[in-house]
Amino acid sequence: MTIYGAAVSNKKADTFGNILSSKLVDDEMGVSSPIQDRVQRIAIIDYGAGNLFSVKNALSFLGYENAYFADTPASLIEADKLILPGVGAFPDAMQKLSERDLIPAIRDAARREGKPLLGICLGMQILFERGFEFEETEGLGLIEGIVDLILAPGLKIPHMGWDDVTIVNPSPMTESVQNGDRVYFVHSYKAVCADKNICLETTYGQRIPALVRNDGGNVYGAQFHPEKSGPVGLRILESFLTL
Repeated sequence: MTIYGAAVSNKKADTFGNILSSKLVDDEMGVSSPIQDRVQRIAIIDYGAGNLFSVKNALSFLGYENAYFADTPASLIEADKLILPGVGAFPDAMQKLSERDLIPAIRDAARREGKPLLGICLGMQILFERGFEFEETEGLGLIEGIVDLILAPGLKIPHMGWDDVTIVNPSPMTESVQNGDRVYFVHSYKAVCADKNICLETTYGQRIPALVRNDGGNVYGAQFHPEKSGPVGLRILESFLTL
């Protein structure tokens, strides 16, 4: 399996993270949102580089049945919120978004309309201004900073598996998180940004931003996979859905 900035899904993570057959959300996980929140339209952006169905399954489990796959600019217009998944490499992802003319539409939805947007894994990385995976590539520029290779001497790259997170800056997305909670990562590249934009971090040879947000507070990025991170991940995902 070739792993670039963000990787293909791992079967073990699917097994552990996919608790979607268990009805534990409201009772044991503390996840419960008003009915009116669950009827909102959530666009899962389909550009040929994302684990779409695992995200949609997680949303369905949480009671959000109005999530849909969006692969054109017009399909983003009706959305209340946007989720940008991603696996693969930074340059390829930006190329695929460009081919579908989705870059201006995503920027407009986040900047002009102020719609909440969550990037996951590679989708988080391309929210930044620039990436340096294989070559220098312009990103969406919705969060200040760059994406570069993890430097972790003596440790295996990619960073793959369960790791603790620590709260750096509390935000609506961290209200259900405690220091030491564990989430699932698969990536070789990391965000480099100001501390003010980091909500959660982990450590893997160096500090790695795990959850970031823009200055406006409507654009978030998770380097980990919330949909594959068990109860902790689903609570974080629910926090985004109730912004």
